[in-house]
Amino acid sequence: MTPKEFARRRRQLMRMMGPDSVAILPTAPECIRNRDVEFPFRPDSDFYYLTGFHEPEAVMVLAPGREHGEFILFCRERDPVRETWTGRRVGPGGACNDYGADDAFPIGDIDDILPGLMEGRERVFYTMGLRGDFDQRMLGWLNRIRAGSRGGERTPDEFIALEHLVHDMRLYKSASELRTMRRAAKIAASAHVRAMQATRPGLMEYAVEAEFAHAFRREGCEHAYSPIVGGGANACILHYTENNARLNDGELLLIDAGAEHDYYASDITRTFPVGGRFSKAQRALYELVLDAQYAAIEEVRPGNHWNDPHDAAVKVLTKGLVQLGILKGNVRKLIKDEAYKRFYMHRTGHWLGMDVHDVGDYKVGGEWRVLEKGMVMTVEPGLYIPAGTKGVAKKWWDIGIRIEDDVAVTKDGYEILSTGAPKAVDEIEAIVGSG
Repeated sequence: MTPKEFARRRRQLMRMMGPDSVAILPTAPECIRNRDVEFPFRPDSDFYYLTGFHEPEAVMVLAPGREHGEFILFCRERDPVRETWTGRRVGPGGACNDYGADDAFPIGDIDDILPGLMEGRERVFYTMGLRGDFDQRMLGWLNRIRAGSRGGERTPDEFIALEHLVHDMRLYKSASELRTMRRAAKIAASAHVRAMQATRPGLMEYAVEAEFAHAFRREGCEHAYSPIVGGGANACILHYTENNARLNDGELLLIDAGAEHDYYASDITRTFPVGGRFSKAQRALYELVLDAQYAAIEEVRPGNHWNDPHDAAVKVLTKGLVQLGILKGNVRKLIKDEAYKRFYMHRTGHWLGMDVHDVGDYKVGGEWRVLEKGMVMTVEPGLYIPAGTKGVAKKWWDIGIRIEDDVAVTKDGYEILSTGAPKAVDEIEAIVGSG
C-alpha cells in the first residue's frame, strides 16, 4: 500500500465521523510466547489499515479540523541503546516524514497530551472491550476532563465504537488491495503445488507443512493462519493443526494454508490422494464437493445475497449424497431438516482481507447482506465422514474433503484469485508425488 492509500482511508473515515469528533485507536500489544521470548509482532489490522505503521506501542488519533494537523501518532522515541538490542525505531520524526502524520509525540507523553485532544469534542470514536488496559486509561482521561469541567472544559457527550465505521470500509477492497490479495493468493497457490509435488506415502504431515514455510518466506510472506495438514482421519477434524502424523498410501491429505502478503491474507484448501490416485469412493465424494464449489462460485455476483453460494452448495451436496446412498429421503426435506450437517457442518465461506476471517457484517437489518463489487470471500464446501459414522458404509469412512478458493466480487460477476492451485482430478493426479 502507498502512503496515498492510507491517507485516502483516513480522509474517508473523518468524513464519516463528522466534525467535532475524535477517533482513538491503539495498535496491538506485544505478546510473550514463553518466558522472555516474544511472538513476532503484528500490528492491529484496523490500526495498520489507517496508518501503515508497523511498530508496537503506538496510538493513532484522528481529530477532524484540528489546526495543527488531523492525523496524530504517538509512538516510541528513538533510542540508540534499545535499537542496538531490538532493532531500529521510526520515532516521532519518522512518523511525520515517512508515514504522513501531521503531528507525532513520544508514547510516554500520551497521558499529558491525549486528554487535551479529546477535550471540547462532542463524540469520541473508540471501541471499548478489546484492550482492558487501554480502556482503563481512556476512562481516566475522561474523568480528568470531567473534573475540569467547572473551569469550562467540555466533556465528550458520546462514545461510539470505531470498529463499526472501519470494518465497513475494510469490507470493500480498493484496486491496490485487490492487487495485493492476488499476489498473496498466487504465492499460496504455488506453495500448494509444491506441497502436492512433495507428497508421498511415509512422509510426516509436518514435512509437507515445511514446503509452505519455505515457499512463503522465500517470497517475504508469513502464514496467514496456522496451517492444517491433515491426512486420513485427521482430515475430518475441521481445525486440525497438530500436523504430526505419518501419511499413508490410500489416504487423502487435506491442506488448508494461506500466505499473508503485505498484511493481506489468502486462504486456500486442497485435498488430494497421498499415493497420487483417488480410490473410486474418494473420487466420487471429491467430485461431488468440486461440483458444489462450482455451483457456489457461480452465485458470487453483485445483487445476490451472502447466503446464496451456501444455499447452492447445500443443494448440490445433499442431492449427491442421496445419489451415493449416504443420505436417504427427499432432497428438499433433507435440506429443510439440515440432514446434510452430519457431513457438512460449516458455512460455505467467510469474508477475506487483512484478517483471514475478515471483518464485515454478514447480515444488515436482519437480512443476508447483498454482495457488491470489491468484496472478497472464500468459497469452501466440504464433506467429512469419520470412521464409525452410523449408517454409512465403511468405504466412505475417514474421507475428509474441502476445496477452498478466494473469490472477489467484480462489477458483473466474480474473479477467482487462487486459480493457480489445481483442483481437477486429472490435474491433481498428474502432480502429486512428481517433485
